[in-house]
Amino acid sequence: MPMLTKSQDRIRWFLTGLLGLTLLTISCSPRPAHYVTEPSVIPDPPISTRIYFYPNQGQTAEQQDRDRYECYLWAVQKSGFDPSSSQLVPHQRVLVTPEPPTGYDTVAGAATGAILGAIIGSPGSTGEGAVIGALAGAAIGASSDAARQEQADRVQSRYDQQTAKRYSDQERKARNYRRAMSACLEGRDYTVH
Repeated sequence: MPMLTKSQDRIRWFLTGLLGLTLLTISCSPRPAHYVTEPSVIPDPPISTRIYFYPNQGQTAEQQDRDRYECYLWAVQKSGFDPSSSQLVPHQRVLVTPEPPTGYDTVAGAATGAILGAIIGSPGSTGEGAVIGALAGAAIGASSDAARQEQADRVQSRYDQQTAKRYSDQERKARNYRRAMSACLEGRDYTVH
């Protein structure tokens, strides 16, 4: 290799360093938010709409069926909740996972840093330069991984809040349905449990 002048050597190191920083920045820069959602069927906790009632005046089975059906229609109208509708089937829960997976940027940063550290390091200490570069690259990559995971956790939290609200709304409507059904049956001279 021909001898370089001092200024040529400085330019070479400057350009190598600039190239290294560019590669390290590119390999560890945060990527646009991209998530993989893995729907899994998780049944909502059971919403009880069962009403037990007993005739107080010796109502016949046919009368009990008719009263139960008429009270059912009235309770659905008053509560806006129909226990026979499909709104009570198990729902899917969305699980948010960052893409690429956590750890990807740490590994990419370590590899890029090791290569750059070996290139930039002085001729007798390329191993030390590679180790230092790998550690620096891994630290930068880990920071990028952590930021992407935090963002995924925020998105997951929003999904979980929406699911909890949906269940809370359903439970409130079911309580109103049970109350209306009980009031109707008691008004027709039944004991309700």
